[in-house]
Amino acid sequence: MIIATYLLAGAFAGLIAGLLGVGGGIIIVPVLVLSFEAQGFHIDVLTHMAIATSLACIVFTSISSTISHNSRQSVDWRILKRMVPGIIVGGILGVSTAVQLSGHLLRQLVGVFAVLIAIKMVLPSTSVPSVTGRLPKRVFVPAGLFIGWVSALFGIGGGTVSVPFFNALGMSMQRVVGTAAACGFPIALVGMITNIYAGLDNTDLPENSLGFVYLPAVLTLSIASVILARVGAKRAHEIPAQTLRRLFSICLFIVGAKFLFF
Repeated sequence: MIIATYLLAGAFAGLIAGLLGVGGGIIIVPVLVLSFEAQGFHIDVLTHMAIATSLACIVFTSISSTISHNSRQSVDWRILKRMVPGIIVGGILGVSTAVQLSGHLLRQLVGVFAVLIAIKMVLPSTSVPSVTGRLPKRVFVPAGLFIGWVSALFGIGGGTVSVPFFNALGMSMQRVVGTAAACGFPIALVGMITNIYAGLDNTDLPENSLGFVYLPAVLTLSIASVILARVGAKRAHEIPAQTLRRLFSICLFIVGAKFLFF
């Protein structure tokens, strides 16, 4: 039953990642929290394991999604390269912050954050011209740091923050989603490595764990999510931008309600 849950969660997370560029973590984290509870994992490390395992899965999902988006020239590598230094530092800081917090507090914080972002995405917005070419390079480093910190802290994928950021720059929604998917890789890779290191000496972790990363879940989730991420990326180019925004908001509302009320 647990394996079937992992497969279904991975498939849906991969589809969402490819479709919306959110890294799939908004689906994976709450599913893993429930699954780890059912398996009797220690309450003190359960949520941290869900976040770490989600980031490990996103490493593979983001690769698959990015390849598909890049084949359609929907990844802005120029912007991404400017943000990577900040993303790396932010990812390390995000994990360092998470390990200092209780699992309950983490769930509450990510719930509030998800609902706020969802509200922002559904509010009416006016079309603005792209200003990326005129922005100084130093703007993208702190932006990457914030995106990396928040994403690694909650294990929910870089797109949760980077999609609204790129959208505010006036990029097309398809290019927003593609670039956000590419952002997910350095965030997830740094977050995974840092979580492995942070959990190496923790005695409350179950067998088959590498630090805070639970390997059986990573393997099962990744198989399904990598396949469906490419399907989602393809569909993202066939759906109107406004529809993508609404789908993204619905997903965030769902995860926000999950962490806050259930």
